[in-house]
Amino acid sequence: MHKKKLIIRDISWLSFNHRVLQEAADETVPLKERINFLGIFSNNLDEFFRVRVAALKKMIELGNKARMHLEQKPESILAEIQEKVLSQQKEFERIWKEILRELKKEHIHLVTEKKLTAAQQKFVLDYFNQEVRSYIVPLMIESLQAFPVLNDKSIYLACKLSRKDGSIPERFALVSIPVRHLSRFLILPSKNEEEFIILLEDVIRFCLPRIFSFFGYDSFSSHVIKVTRDAEIDIDNDIATSLIQKIEKGLKNRKKGKPVRFVFDKNIDVSLLSYLVKRLGLTLRENIIPGGRIHNFKDFISFPDSVFKHKNPRRLPFTHPLLRQASSVTAVVMERDLLLHFPYHSYDSVIDLLREAAIDPQVLSIKITCYRLASKSKVINALTNAVRNGKHVTAMLELRARFDEEATLDWKRELEDAGVRVLIDVPDLKVHAKLCLIKRRENNSTTHYGFVSTGNLNEKTARFYGDHCLLTSDRNIMADVNRIFAYLEHPRTRGNFLRACNTLLVSPTGMRKQLVTLINKEIKLARANKYASVILKLNSLSDQLLIEKLYEAAHAGVEVKLIIRGICCMLTESKKFKKPVQAISILDEYLEHARVLIFHNDGHEKVFISSADWMVRNIDHRIEAACPILEKGMRKEIIDMINIQLGDNVKARILDNEQQNQYVNPRNKRKVRSQVDIYNYLYQKIPDKAG
Repeated sequence: MHKKKLIIRDISWLSFNHRVLQEAADETVPLKERINFLGIFSNNLDEFFRVRVAALKKMIELGNKARMHLEQKPESILAEIQEKVLSQQKEFERIWKEILRELKKEHIHLVTEKKLTAAQQKFVLDYFNQEVRSYIVPLMIESLQAFPVLNDKSIYLACKLSRKDGSIPERFALVSIPVRHLSRFLILPSKNEEEFIILLEDVIRFCLPRIFSFFGYDSFSSHVIKVTRDAEIDIDNDIATSLIQKIEKGLKNRKKGKPVRFVFDKNIDVSLLSYLVKRLGLTLRENIIPGGRIHNFKDFISFPDSVFKHKNPRRLPFTHPLLRQASSVTAVVMERDLLLHFPYHSYDSVIDLLREAAIDPQVLSIKITCYRLASKSKVINALTNAVRNGKHVTAMLELRARFDEEATLDWKRELEDAGVRVLIDVPDLKVHAKLCLIKRRENNSTTHYGFVSTGNLNEKTARFYGDHCLLTSDRNIMADVNRIFAYLEHPRTRGNFLRACNTLLVSPTGMRKQLVTLINKEIKLARANKYASVILKLNSLSDQLLIEKLYEAAHAGVEVKLIIRGICCMLTESKKFKKPVQAISILDEYLEHARVLIFHNDGHEKVFISSADWMVRNIDHRIEAACPILEKGMRKEIIDMINIQLGDNVKARILDNEQQNQYVNPRNKRKVRSQVDIYNYLYQKIPDKAG
């Protein structure tokens, strides 16, 4: 085998986030989208520190017990993380300066408090007095015995206050920037074609004399700082405490979690920086990262659209050809399977299916798993209306969906108030499968229909997440979906219902074994000198046992092709592979979220769509479902789409052993931008494109 079996997961993740940064650097990407990618990069990095860096620090505290799960010592991984993050931070700042230059060419100016005209100064002062002042409560930190807990998702102005004549001692203060209540961006009055924007922290900087004049200071320096905290919620096994109480307690504790990163403006006053590091209790082992003037760049995802003269409208989703003339989604699904591809196809068809079930007098019940719902969820609206229409509705809510816990608790209360039966707690297992089961009775006959999906039941993210959803009334598929819900309703059955599934691949009971069996068949075919292939499209590939099985397949001569959006721990280059492994990652306008598994199977392809990535947590510690695509035409459609992606030479990066993120070389071939080509491929299937 290899001297090194795997690429370290956290280093692979940083490589993925570098691909996001590449999109921000790409001059062919519209300016607004480039700013958006910088915001996504920043938000991703925040979550990485909250979760992964925090976990590595816990491993150091736990000592040898934790290290046995890593190929490398956590200390050396953290050192490598620090090095890569600092390098990416420099790249980030370079790209941002370049974007600022491009914005100026478009007559869009991001100005500081020092660059305001007289009219703009008056406007900023009025805005501060009317909108901002009431949210400002400065913290005079030197007079506080206990240093205040700095909010994980907030930014602060760290201020040094002094008097020019030196008549009173210097003091330090913190001002929280109220971005939860006010926009980070204030568009200033302007003339001609020019647009001017000032950030909220610079509005406050401009008004510091008014905030601190009470103390007699007349000279101020201020720099933005932020603290990132450990965000893991430890769910202990105290059975006397309900899951809801544990999560509510965990959410409170998250706000007080240990600092795992301290980021600051590199031009901050040295004495102020030293004071803050000391009072925060940070040591050199913490990630203390100097940066530019602006932090919490995630807010730039909401950079104002109105200042851009040249709009770049997204391609609009369209209705699936079989539903364009149909009076009812349900009627079509009762006749045949239907495969939707988001965001190319409209998500309205899923909402319509649920809405029709809610008002259909023949429908008896709806059972559904809900994971990361939209803030104004049409799914919830359909479910509550179904109850009002006399249906029995059961919704499985996953309360432990990270950073979505509070919103999910709110949905739980709303659903229960409406009369929905809400399931929340499967011991030791997250529920990540995306399933719906609708029971209908007509002419003394009961039928089941519904869907199996790779994506969240979220109509908002479905506009830019690439996913597949199978609408079906297939008896075997629905029987397995029914078994999964039977387990969710009676989790003390020790998984007997799950083990009875024979059409879906279900974790944690059978998926791993079945995946190994499918790969073993390809290995056997290759060893018999027959063509064999495994094609995987995943968000993440990190499960060591499955990766080793892929190594075995590549050694035997199986053609292995990978499309991995995020983490890829597999070493994709080896002289021992009989055929080179093709491994790419595609980042573009849409987020590639779907999981697809294709096994050549001696010419009788087996094709699955799945909710599960190939990670230990998905295969062994979650309820997941991979669904076979049984209808020949739909199998071809999925394979065609995957082949278009494998041919991408515009937005595809090569996943090599060094994680260099080099773009696939077009080599004078026709340019293939897979998301555009897939849109056209699906759109041309519409018989009459007019209207």
